[in-house]
Amino acid sequence: MKKADLVQAVAQKTGKSKKDAGIFVDAVFESIKDALVAGDKVTLTGFGVFEVRERAAKQCMNPRTHEMQTVEACKAPAFKAGKNLKEAVNK
Repeated sequence: MKKADLVQAVAQKTGKSKKDAGIFVDAVFESIKDALVAGDKVTLTGFGVFEVRERAAKQCMNPRTHEMQTVEACKAPAFKAGKNLKEAVNK
């Protein structure tokens, strides 16, 4: 499912126009992004949790030159599916 398909599904379920549904979808994604940038965890009960995880620095080999190089520590967004979502997918 692409974003356009999601917008259309939201429009059908809410009875709103695709333009309004697109605004809703964009607002939800923007709100989740803003919370993650601020370092907050976003918990959607029954769906899952969006959070930021820290990745430690590590040594890796460049496959082209076979040289060892250091990859710096960084933060990465992560999603953990909730129980209800896992059960729905596994039915």
